Amino acid sequence: MDKYSIYDLSRFRIEQARECLQSAETLMSINHHKDAANRSYYCIFHLMRAVLALDSFDSKKHSGIISEFQKRYIKTEKFSVKFSDTIKDAFDIRNDSDYQDFYTISKADVQLQIENAKEFLEAVKVYVTTFAKEQK
Repeated sequence: MDKYSIYDLSRFRIEQARECLQSAETLMSINHHKDAANRSYYCIFHLMRAVLALDSFDSKKHSGIISEFQKRYIKTEKFSVKFSDTIKDAFDIRNDSDYQDFYTISKADVQLQIENAKEFLEAVKVYVTTFAKEQK
């Protein structure tokens, strides 16, 4: 990672998140709701990792990423507390849809999750851009 900065890593992870969001929207358009929910969760997950990269923090566990993001950014109000529910709901839906037999999710619920992921994406982009400007 020597040749890349933490900002480069953060921007890379934001791009991963955008790709997941685009996949979620495509899957939604063909009524693959569970897969769309999965991709929208991964959008949110990559966004949390993008922000945590600025602190040089990473974890191999999803729970570690979520916990650390909550502690460093939600509880300190660097990000709105509403994103706490966005993260929790997306994580729960992804787990249910990936691991529970016969789980179904409504189109409306997936659409809401995608909209929440878009809102989180915009908030993270602003945060990372502001961080980069402050570092110069």
